[in-house]
Amino acid sequence: MRRPGGWWRVKSTPEKVETYTRWSFHFFGVIEILALGVTAYGRTGAGLATALCLLVTVHATACMLVSSRALDWTRGRRPQPVRPMWALVVVSAVVSITAVVIAERGPSGEVETAAGSVYGGVLCYAAGVITLGVRGWRRRVAVVGAFAVGAGLLTFPLEMPLLASVVLAGLVMVTGGFLAATSIFSLWLLNAVYALDEAKETRVRLAVAEERLRFGRDLHDVMGRNLAVIALKSELAVQLSRRGRPEAVEQMIEVQRIAQESQREVRDVVRGYREAALEVELAGARGVLSAAGIVSEVTGETAGLPAEVQSALGWVVREATTNVLRHGDAKKVAVTVRMSEGRVVLTVENDGVAETTGDGPGDSAVTGGPAGTGGSGLSGLRERLSAVDGTLEAGPVGRGVFRLTAEVPLPAAAAGAALGVAS
Repeated sequence: MRRPGGWWRVKSTPEKVETYTRWSFHFFGVIEILALGVTAYGRTGAGLATALCLLVTVHATACMLVSSRALDWTRGRRPQPVRPMWALVVVSAVVSITAVVIAERGPSGEVETAAGSVYGGVLCYAAGVITLGVRGWRRRVAVVGAFAVGAGLLTFPLEMPLLASVVLAGLVMVTGGFLAATSIFSLWLLNAVYALDEAKETRVRLAVAEERLRFGRDLHDVMGRNLAVIALKSELAVQLSRRGRPEAVEQMIEVQRIAQESQREVRDVVRGYREAALEVELAGARGVLSAAGIVSEVTGETAGLPAEVQSALGWVVREATTNVLRHGDAKKVAVTVRMSEGRVVLTVENDGVAETTGDGPGDSAVTGGPAGTGGSGLSGLRERLSAVDGTLEAGPVGRGVFRLTAEVPLPAAAAGAALGVAS
């Protein structure tokens, strides 16, 4: 069984604000009944007071209906309530004319005051409510102005002085404008709450999408190189096994070790704790390149570099090694790390670029490096380097040579320490 007030607790914040706004408009109708209808009993006889109260109640009900429909239209749930608004105009005119007739033909004295209050009040409330169903400040001003002019014109049968008619029209204009401004502000506030809630949901979706991209990028970086090495070593083991060579067992043991290492790294990616260390990645690159029969040369010092710089450059080494193994037919790879004017520069060169002669738009001049592939690896590296204000350049240099250059600025303290180590 739902506890009392449970219907309110299950609502979202925008839904709560909408419920509050809707019932605020309904409360305006209740105020109209109390201020214009019920007070008539103290100003005139019971019969006329009841008639005036019934008229005001009908008008207030019509106002509640139009305000509710206009609120739904503002939120895009219903079409514009054109017919209910015209119906409210007709009801307002009927109630106003009836109040004029009562004030003109009824007993003099207090009944004129009661009927006059009903006459002006219903026009003010109607003007404030109908502005909810139109858009644009010009149309809203026109609605309030039309009710004010109508209020002045309907006073001529009462033979009121011109000045009194102008004052009454001005009161309808000011009061109706105030009610209209209050109602429009309430709608604006409601729409703002919904917009903020939608922005919050969008931010959450973007955060989830960004995390998915990060996970996919990390998984690509982790598995790319290891799968390439496993494929190479498995192929080598097959060839050795066909020749009856005992080294095939050693190659399969190495495949098993790399597979287990891949499992561990994937678990680290899932847990979000994995970071790439430049020194470790350089050593790993040297090992896998040698296993693939590629001569590798690594020069430079990595000591003293900040952890975030080492991590970013470590991913560059990993991705570059993966692409060398996957693409082209490199025989030699050179990796250089050097300091230059407060920046650390990592360069990876290989001689495995294949030249193509295709002229179509889908052909590439480079098929042996990251720039030629156009895959997600190069864009992922740029994202990682941008986090440390780094840059990445990749492309062919000379005949058959592909170069990848990453530059990352160093903090002043880290730059001094790194230069001290290098000297």
